[in-house]
Amino acid sequence: MSATAVHPLEALEQALGAERRALLEHDVDALLSSTAAKLAALQRAEQLAPDEAMIQRLTALRALNQDNGVLLARRRREVGWALRHLGRVESAGVYDANGHSGARPMARSLGTG
Repeated sequence: MSATAVHPLEALEQALGAERRALLEHDVDALLSSTAAKLAALQRAEQLAPDEAMIQRLTALRALNQDNGVLLARRRREVGWALRHLGRVESAGVYDANGHSGARPMARSLGTG
């Protein structure tokens, strides 16, 4: 690592901060970018030999990541609620034996014109 390179754990902390801002601001592009930065920082951190200070810092960063996970789960619930009220369903995430999604689309008339 060069003298000007950011330490992987510092990069991870920056990425987690960017991820939190993206979640709070509902910025999808920033969320995707911060997630990519987080994964890159994690890959770099995996190459380091852990010491006590690193383990303590990782514990703190894990808490930040879990906080972001709570925000993400809340946002997913909000989106799911909005989709249900618009007559849509979220993807089921699993497929049956025939390769079809378990979700069934619902039609809903919002008015007549």
